[in-house]
Amino acid sequence: MKEHSNIEESLAKKYKQPKNIEQFGIEVIPDELRTVKWWDISAIVLNFVVNPGTIVISGSLIAAGLSFGQSVLAGFFSILIGFLIYLVAATVGVDYGIPGIVSMRSVFGIRGSWLASGLRTISSVYWFAFQTISGALGLTAVLKLMFNQEINLIVVSLIFGVLQVLVATFGYNTLKVLSRFAFALKIVFSVTIVYVLMNYPQESFHPSAVFKFATDDGMKWGLIALWSTSMAAAWFSNFTDAADFCRYSKTRVDMWIGTFLAAILGQLICSFVGGYAVAASMGKSSNAFDVIVSASNGAMWFLVLIFIYIIIDNWTINVQNLYTGGLALTSIFSSLGRFWGTIIVSVIGVTLSIVPQLVEGYVGYMSILGDLFAPMGGVFVAHYVFFARATIDLPALFNQSNRYWYWKGFNLAAMVWIVIGFFINRAVPTQYLNILVTAFITAVGYIITVSIVRKWSSSLDIAAQKVKHNTVEDMLDDEQNVESLF
Repeated sequence: MKEHSNIEESLAKKYKQPKNIEQFGIEVIPDELRTVKWWDISAIVLNFVVNPGTIVISGSLIAAGLSFGQSVLAGFFSILIGFLIYLVAATVGVDYGIPGIVSMRSVFGIRGSWLASGLRTISSVYWFAFQTISGALGLTAVLKLMFNQEINLIVVSLIFGVLQVLVATFGYNTLKVLSRFAFALKIVFSVTIVYVLMNYPQESFHPSAVFKFATDDGMKWGLIALWSTSMAAAWFSNFTDAADFCRYSKTRVDMWIGTFLAAILGQLICSFVGGYAVAASMGKSSNAFDVIVSASNGAMWFLVLIFIYIIIDNWTINVQNLYTGGLALTSIFSSLGRFWGTIIVSVIGVTLSIVPQLVEGYVGYMSILGDLFAPMGGVFVAHYVFFARATIDLPALFNQSNRYWYWKGFNLAAMVWIVIGFFINRAVPTQYLNILVTAFITAVGYIITVSIVRKWSSSLDIAAQKVKHNTVEDMLDDEQNVESLF
């Protein structure tokens, strides 16, 4: 078997990628490289959750009429709902060392998976632009106070976006190191920001006032459900790349602990920072960073802290957006290589980051993504868990006219239910947890359809069977598989 260093050298040559970066794209990670523990996964996930966009959204819940406690509850529910499918999809990375988008070939077909790859690429680009603009809004607010003059939002957003591209191109190891560093700073900075807000000399900023804000109106379950579902839709749209951050880890325990606990903690941080700030303004300001900056009273140390906080927040989330978007793109155009896929996604993302209107359309964009990813998530779980019993024929993912070729590369049963699920999700009101309803109906419909059709379709029957677990080492033992992998 080839040593992993030789494999990386061959990948660099094959894709004409620079050396000293992560060479693995859609390829399987060899066992000897899968050493990442739960704390590194936790740092990556927490940095993914704690970001300017989520902080702004958490504050928007208060401006929309929720109390501080209700906004925290909505954020907590969004994680519980969103992770139902995310955690299932993440096991693929641990078990097989492949990106999530590659595993979609086993469900939707080798060509059918291009739908998931295309949507993931679009979603990554949107999130990159959204986070960059959200961060730029915070940075311009800080710079205005520091230098007492208006700063052009588009210029800041553009420069900020370009700087974030640098780390993403280096790959997973750089992301891991950055996440470790950022994790500690985010905890310290978040606590400091909340402390300053709590001690701001204005009655509405006092903890008792913040925690009581809007509580007299009673529980707004409809509004909580609306925002929980909208926020959870973001996690649904990320289920296709859940495995990307776990494929360098060997155990499911590391993945479960590192992912779920970090997501809960990260969402609580965002709810406290964003929600506390907007509640302190009595809901008059929907931008948490405007309130945080105003609470500084011009103290330069606090302004610098906020400035660094926003940069670190944005950098960590957007490195991941570009990283997963690049992997998704290379799953469609397999001759690109991870590095070049990341570059292409970066160029598009930076271009869109000069459109501030993307922030205003959050709920609308999340609704559209939910319409598509909810049925895809339902079909994925139905196929991967119910039929395949959480197993994948690894070599077949990289070969045409094989187990996952279905009908000319498309799993038509899956495609039909994605279309049906799209219209179901649009028909069910968001406040009734439409993405969960859609995922469930789609999963049941797919199971019934496959159970019937597989009797007459040998290709569908073969694809919907449990297979023997195999690893990259098994594949490399078979010389026919080496070329398709590396």
